[in-house]
Amino acid sequence: MVLNLCRGDPVKYYSSDRLAQLIGNGLLTFIDKKTNYDHFFTCKEMIFYNNLSDLSEKIQKYKKNNKERKTIARNGKMKYFKYFNSKIVSQYIINKTFEFKVNKNFWEN
Repeated sequence: MVLNLCRGDPVKYYSSDRLAQLIGNGLLTFIDKKTNYDHFFTCKEMIFYNNLSDLSEKIQKYKKNNKERKTIARNGKMKYFKYFNSKIVSQYIINKTFEFKVNKNFWEN
């Protein structure tokens, strides 16, 4: 388990590249709900907390439940590899930069 914590107040969609390392290594990742990463991940792929008390309760819960902890961590890793790989991200940047019309939503299956 790992806490993805950034300096200062949480910012929408912000995280350092550390997040890729954490999730990519299959760690159950806790992240502040104010980052809005719940727009990309579900509670079955990453743990979102609202405040210190909520975080503490969730750490205690997952500390005791190995199976659920491993399942959520694996789900997060699989989702991250599927949607945040270099080919998809590069193509998204190219499409936006050159204003290519694309019918595919990158975040949908």
